[in-house]
Amino acid sequence: MKGVPIQSFSRAISALKAINRHGSMTMMEISRAAGVPYPTAHRIVQTLMYEGLVEQEPARKRYRPTALVQSLSSGYQQDGMLVEIARPEIVALTKKVGWPVSIAIRVGKNMMLRDSTHANTSLTFSQYYPGFTLPLLDSASGKLSMAYADDDEREQILKWMRADQDIDPDYLAEAEMALNPEGIRAKGYAVQGRNYFNHTPGKTSSIAVPIFNKGRFEAAMTLVYFVSAMSLNKALETYLPEMLATAQNITAGLARHKPDANLSAA
Repeated sequence: MKGVPIQSFSRAISALKAINRHGSMTMMEISRAAGVPYPTAHRIVQTLMYEGLVEQEPARKRYRPTALVQSLSSGYQQDGMLVEIARPEIVALTKKVGWPVSIAIRVGKNMMLRDSTHANTSLTFSQYYPGFTLPLLDSASGKLSMAYADDDEREQILKWMRADQDIDPDYLAEAEMALNPEGIRAKGYAVQGRNYFNHTPGKTSSIAVPIFNKGRFEAAMTLVYFVSAMSLNKALETYLPEMLATAQNITAGLARHKPDANLSAA
């Protein structure tokens, strides 16, 4: 893969993802989020409106996703059981340690939250809901996912990122060298000293541990805590054993689950 095959299509997807993530955006906000000039953003939004995926809010120059966006995921059921099994486990963990816990899977060049307990605790700066995305190389969950990816898969992801004109090549080279997949797999966890790609940049740190399904990496379970509350070493000492035990419970639950025969035959 030498580059992004259809740049306009990639930009349209970026715009739709941004609108869906924020719920309501102005044209200028869409332009910045998609990294395109204002006239291009206008053409993209007009196309999305024509296809019924986006609509303009009444009496306001803001644009929001329509219910038709949900149809794009109608055939995707892979992580439904993951969320069902993980939910009671992460709620119990948050009740025990106080900090919010999330489950994330890799989607393209990002990690996407599938569930979190931010609404179950006061020890959080912001709420994060399913669909929120984080960059692969600047999040504990993303580093974990990259570490457990097959070598060929990891290299393909990095090729996509190198072809992305919005990603600084010097930053990417530095982040790639710092990744250390072997070290992460040996330790069984990944960390992010400060989270900069969230609603409160620099104010939280994260620890992520793996969840497996039939021996393969399935998702990352991440605990987020205030940087001001404790050092990373103290957080690892205090919370890592509970996190690993919870992740093992989820892994065991996935192992016990038998796929629906009707879905398997589809």
